[in-house]
Amino acid sequence: MRWQVHSEEPLYTDPWIDVRVADVELPDGRHLDHRLIRTAPGAGAVVTDERDRVLLIWRHRFITDTWGWEIPIGKIEEGEEPVAAAAREVEEETGWRPGPLRPLIYAQPSSGLSDSEHHIFRADTARHIGPPTEPWEAERVEWVPLADVRRLIDGRDLVCGTSMNALLYVLTEAGARK
Repeated sequence: MRWQVHSEEPLYTDPWIDVRVADVELPDGRHLDHRLIRTAPGAGAVVTDERDRVLLIWRHRFITDTWGWEIPIGKIEEGEEPVAAAAREVEEETGWRPGPLRPLIYAQPSSGLSDSEHHIFRADTARHIGPPTEPWEAERVEWVPLADVRRLIDGRDLVCGTSMNALLYVLTEAGARK
């Protein structure tokens, strides 16, 4: 049962976000004004090491006024390939340069409200190149044991949907290899 979109009008637009209202027809013929958010795509990475640790950032999110662990992720710049954006974001936010990146997951974290899409990659190594170039992104940068991910989720220290999806996916990969 597909909803039909008859029109879409901007409510607020700036370089970061485009809030819109769409005239949507439901399968039963009713119409409703549905709000939606259009954003640039994002890219990030799960970077692990030989000791089964994952590179995470501890940061504050002012919108929810909460602290939590996240993988490095950010906006894909105009003309930039997702894999290049993921590598850049890891470096900027952590000070570590990831080894070869390979696709891990593609996510639409809030498809009922936004067209946001996240391209997440995986690296098995990283090399420290210096302090983060965007130190305002995180309070701390740490290598956290992958085995702690479930505890972090249960304790609400890891609540970011994309980070959670990617890390749980990595854990299922590890479990499948055993």
